[in-house]
Amino acid sequence: MALDDINRLRLFVAIVDAGSLSSAARALGIGLPVASRKLRQLETALGVRLLQRTTRRQALTEEGRLLHQYAVDLLADLDQMEQQLLRKSATVSGPLRMTMPVSLGRRRIAPLLAEFCALHPQLSLQIELADSVVDLVSAGMDLAIRFGGLDDSSYVSQPLAPNHRVLCASPGYLQRHGEPRSPAELAQHRCLVIGTSPQTEWRLDDTSVRIAAHMTANDGDVVHQWAVDGYGIALKSILDVGEDLASGRLRRVLGGHRLPATPLHAVYPHKRHVAPRVRACIAYLAPRLQALANVEGTEPLAHPSRVP
Repeated sequence: MALDDINRLRLFVAIVDAGSLSSAARALGIGLPVASRKLRQLETALGVRLLQRTTRRQALTEEGRLLHQYAVDLLADLDQMEQQLLRKSATVSGPLRMTMPVSLGRRRIAPLLAEFCALHPQLSLQIELADSVVDLVSAGMDLAIRFGGLDDSSYVSQPLAPNHRVLCASPGYLQRHGEPRSPAELAQHRCLVIGTSPQTEWRLDDTSVRIAAHMTANDGDVVHQWAVDGYGIALKSILDVGEDLASGRLRRVLGGHRLPATPLHAVYPHKRHVAPRVRACIAYLAPRLQALANVEGTEPLAHPSRVP
């Protein structure tokens, strides 16, 4: 598509949005005769009439409505492409405010963000660790790292890394208490639960198993340490316990059974133009979090670092 064609499409969209040819011409800073000529050229090139015009009003033809629908999307895509090309040379700088779960943030993401800031000295970082869901707009946050997707259409949810969950316990615990051979046998074991209620359910395969927790805590790090210290069986993210499994500090329990996966996502307010620092941060975190998550055959997500 030639540049003149793009400019004629921009003029046409401006005419529809402004409600008149003269208003669109003023908004675009061109003369009325020039605007009128460009509109005629567009209609001639397409071989259809786009607007029914009188001295008092204008109305879109059916062909005009169809073109307007496509032109708005096309011009938005072109604008986005232009911004992406400009950001290639943009400096990653300015304030970056982020929120993320406490345990994941402390153990995994905060060290990566420190490395990211070292690469971009003009960046200033502020993170808030919270297991509750923070409203990004009211809290003035640029970016959140969360497990699972979102239903709120006012935010963009971009997959960062896979995250399957595992049941795990220390070798010492399993030596003392034996290893469960089926999900039902979990009821006879000492289970460590993140939360505030001693009664919960763990879902394995397509079956929910009722768990009476031996010990509970509202902090994932506490439950993690209890499991390493041999106090019971915990249900944890592979991002939390991958290194413990690799080192032998923890062992998988009921590894042949499937547990629900909750992929890790980057979440940010819905904006046409995302700040370069947000894009750069997502692109930096994605492959590193994938590497942490890709334990025992976990498949990486497709293009997790591409920000729309």
